[in-house]
Amino acid sequence: MIVSSSLISSVSPWLRTLGVATAIGMAALSPAAAQQRNPEQKVGETVLDQPAQSYRFEHFVLDSPDKARRWRVNIGVPAKATATPAPVLYMLDGNAAAMVLDQAMLADLAAHAAPVLVFIGYDNDLRIDSPARTRDYTAWIDTADDENGTSQSSGGGAYAFLDLIERRIKPEVQRRASIDLQRQSLWGHSLGGLFVVSTLYTRPAAFQHYVSASPSLWWSQGAPLGDMERQFIANNQSQPAQVTVMLGGDERTGNRGVRDMTNPRVVAHLLRIGGATPDAAQQLASRLAKVPGLTVQYREFPGLGHGPMLPASLKATLSQLYGIADRSGTPAPAP
Repeated sequence: MIVSSSLISSVSPWLRTLGVATAIGMAALSPAAAQQRNPEQKVGETVLDQPAQSYRFEHFVLDSPDKARRWRVNIGVPAKATATPAPVLYMLDGNAAAMVLDQAMLADLAAHAAPVLVFIGYDNDLRIDSPARTRDYTAWIDTADDENGTSQSSGGGAYAFLDLIERRIKPEVQRRASIDLQRQSLWGHSLGGLFVVSTLYTRPAAFQHYVSASPSLWWSQGAPLGDMERQFIANNQSQPAQVTVMLGGDERTGNRGVRDMTNPRVVAHLLRIGGATPDAAQQLASRLAKVPGLTVQYREFPGLGHGPMLPASLKATLSQLYGIADRSGTPAPAP
């Protein structure tokens, strides 16, 4: 069954098939007004750094076998102990996710389902570590031209990263907190949302609830919409799972806002995301809703583009899973 949490207006055929050319045309309207994501944005102070109130936080660091890579995992445990095991939410882009929460949200969570919160990030002070997440969150290798017109290949590390979660992160979390293994959830946004989808396809019993926000289904020329999805649907053994797909309204209509078309990196990115139609996530939700064992919900956020969907989707997830107030319409705390 599929449930839509917002009314989705009918979209004309030309909007449904918006491609890169349309996006570039829109982007070229006013280059001077363009707003680019800052790849060097720092985390700043978050609830992880503040004195414990309703939650206490601790962390551990994991190295790759070759010692070349490091992940930092922060765990939020309700300060008030409960007699029963707690549900757990694993969040990708853990540094960015920590920036979304504030003490009022934590107090609300502690007063309701009191989940254990797991922020899977990287051992640095970057909000988003683009090279690291590109490798970890993608099950497909993507080959595309960079801003200099040079062909580059990246990604393909999702299977190894899922092994890291299953074999090293989950056991350590369970050692530090009492976890209900039948109430494990995974949230991810963008490439993180893509990782959520590939995890569902390849290891559907790993979590009971999968939340994929604005998944980058365009990756590797739309490869996520190909064989892996078809194999999952064809071979699914009615493994029960709840799946939530979230998408910004501006994302679905192909409204990518004003972009600086004098920036070669922007142009290269717009060419890459032509690998899937803007409404691909909505269509994916419709297909998954027909899979036996899956309970699928699609939620759309009117007026939101890709970037703002990170905080909005995480806040909506906390509300949906744990019964707290839905703060998805309010801005994230300033860093």
